[in-house]
Amino acid sequence: MKSGCYLTLLLALAARADSFSFVTSGRVAPIVVAAGEPEYVRLAAEDLAADVQRITGQRPAVAAGGTVSAGACVVVGTKAGGPWESYRVESRGGRLVIEGGDARGTMFGVYAFIEQVLKVDPLGFWSGREPEKHADLSWPEVSLVSGSPSFKFRGWFINDEDLLTEWRESGGKRKLDYPYYTQVVNREAMRAVVEALVRSRCNLIIPASFIDILNPPEAALVEECARRGVFVSQHHVEPLGVSAFSYFNYWKARGKDLTYSYFSHPDEVREVWRVYAEKWAAYPNVIWQLGLRGIADRPMWQADPKVPQSDADRGRLISEAMAAQVKILDEACPRQPRYLSTTLWAEGSELNRQGLLTIPAETIVVFADNSPGWKWPQDFYTTPRNPKNSYGVYYHHALIGCGPHLAQAVPPHKTFELLGTAVARQADTYAIFNVSNIREFVLGIDATAKMTWRMEGFDPDAWLKAWVSQRFSAKQAEIENAYKIYFNAYQIHDQQRVPFLLDGQMFGAGNKILSELAKQLKEAKAGTGAAPERIKADGAEVAVPAKDKDAFYAGLSDMHPASLGRRETVRRAAVQQAGFALALLHARAASAALPAAEAAFLQDNLIYPAEVMRQTSAWLEQLGLAHEALDLGDRPACARALAEAEAAFAQLPGLAESYCRGRWENWYRGCKKLNVSATLKKTRDVLERAKESHG
Repeated sequence: MKSGCYLTLLLALAARADSFSFVTSGRVAPIVVAAGEPEYVRLAAEDLAADVQRITGQRPAVAAGGTVSAGACVVVGTKAGGPWESYRVESRGGRLVIEGGDARGTMFGVYAFIEQVLKVDPLGFWSGREPEKHADLSWPEVSLVSGSPSFKFRGWFINDEDLLTEWRESGGKRKLDYPYYTQVVNREAMRAVVEALVRSRCNLIIPASFIDILNPPEAALVEECARRGVFVSQHHVEPLGVSAFSYFNYWKARGKDLTYSYFSHPDEVREVWRVYAEKWAAYPNVIWQLGLRGIADRPMWQADPKVPQSDADRGRLISEAMAAQVKILDEACPRQPRYLSTTLWAEGSELNRQGLLTIPAETIVVFADNSPGWKWPQDFYTTPRNPKNSYGVYYHHALIGCGPHLAQAVPPHKTFELLGTAVARQADTYAIFNVSNIREFVLGIDATAKMTWRMEGFDPDAWLKAWVSQRFSAKQAEIENAYKIYFNAYQIHDQQRVPFLLDGQMFGAGNKILSELAKQLKEAKAGTGAAPERIKADGAEVAVPAKDKDAFYAGLSDMHPASLGRRETVRRAAVQQAGFALALLHARAASAALPAAEAAFLQDNLIYPAEVMRQTSAWLEQLGLAHEALDLGDRPACARALAEAEAAFAQLPGLAESYCRGRWENWYRGCKKLNVSATLKKTRDVLERAKESHG
């Protein structure tokens, strides 16, 4: 169907919205996709047909570029020149017309109809929520109209994906000198990720950590995303798609073992940037990452001790690197429309705060939150907004090292508060969310998708009420209350006003206590003096002299807030434990009244994480008491507290068995970042040593 014919059809059908019958006992209306629509619009139409089949048992035919037949049908096509990603879905003349202001708008119109009219959960694959079954699908009127979204770019960063990488059989091998991500995420799993992304009306994804696009199985992840029409970007350690690991692979294949350093080997680094830029440029809709960082998620000066030591010199080197990257893009893809971004994560935030970075014009400047997702850094507020740039935000639903990772934590009202501040301060071009392995964070992911699509009129409390009512057929008020109790259970640091007992923070603090206990027990003496402060970054622990924090550690100061003291930490762990116990009391009482499928989702999304947090809080509380007892020379009390800690933490593997059932079998096979089994073993080893020490 020619575009002119399509516009004529729309004009002919431009009467008031009226009734539409999709499926009746005698007929299933076909879906007609206009000629010339991109693959991702056709894929959306196929998803619509599949969902109708899930609901009614009958599958509509999908005709791409075909003639509109007489009678009821669905007409899908783009009315070029409309607002960015806008859509209109209306029943007209007995037909359903889905039109977008651009092709992605058309795609999102299809998914808006699927979610809002057919009542299919965009994250249904990850939540397990099935749509309600009906024999017929008819409506007296359908009318969905959308303007442009509040945030131009909205999406997910698949990061710290230790669970996704080994959940299903490997999508291939990776070459990384790193204890994680030796396998590529299964391609079918990535297909489910990006389908959920577009169903949520998001248009941006960073598909994985440390992608090496020269490795075909990793390039396949990018291909899966590109075919869905979304913008594809790169981890903030991957300028022009190059991580330190890609750099090492490139030069090792050529017989060289080089330091990863733009300071010591600028020509070699630029060569790799150029090769990777040319490879990435084959894909449409790339948002190029600019910057300069080191190995894993560390600053570049940790990869090369020759790098200058002053912040000013380091800022100058990063600025020079970004300018070189833009020049490479000018040469590698001169005629392509392009978007540039730089993410001010960790040291980037601190160097930017000091005014030491020169960011290229036309770059989206992305401010990163404090890590648990509850606070913007100082440079977000102090950076003047340059009209030659645009601005956005990077926000964490999840993060390894401090958390959350195994249990959701960020309440929707806090996310809305911070995104509202981003809009007010002209940082609404771009919003990307670290969603880790997705499954644990479906509540927060759904909320942020709705917010970033339309901030105006969004009410977090009303959203939560509706979200609960859509998923649970009974005890809705009780379940909503249980969620609120759950989110309120997390303890907030008195000074820094960020959570300080998230799962990763407690794992880190508890393992530190266990190491100190083991040392004291081995030395047969109590008390060894203050240990150096330690900050975790991407799962690795680094000792930091108290008076020698550089820009990297300063930028991460909220990840592991300053200690409130042992007694206060013990007390607050007990308070947190009680809060999660109360959430469990309400959730379990409500669960008994739910159908099996609804109860299973409540188990996975609320009861399981609350129990994980309750037992981990109890474990940390008892470890603190054990440490205190040993310092006082009371070895029997130390052993008793360690036994209590072991009993609490030993609950986690059994809890995980129910969480890893059915489709999710082997979900924890790759659990390496917050390693439950290793931490349990360490707890038991120290307990045995404590028992031996007092006979």
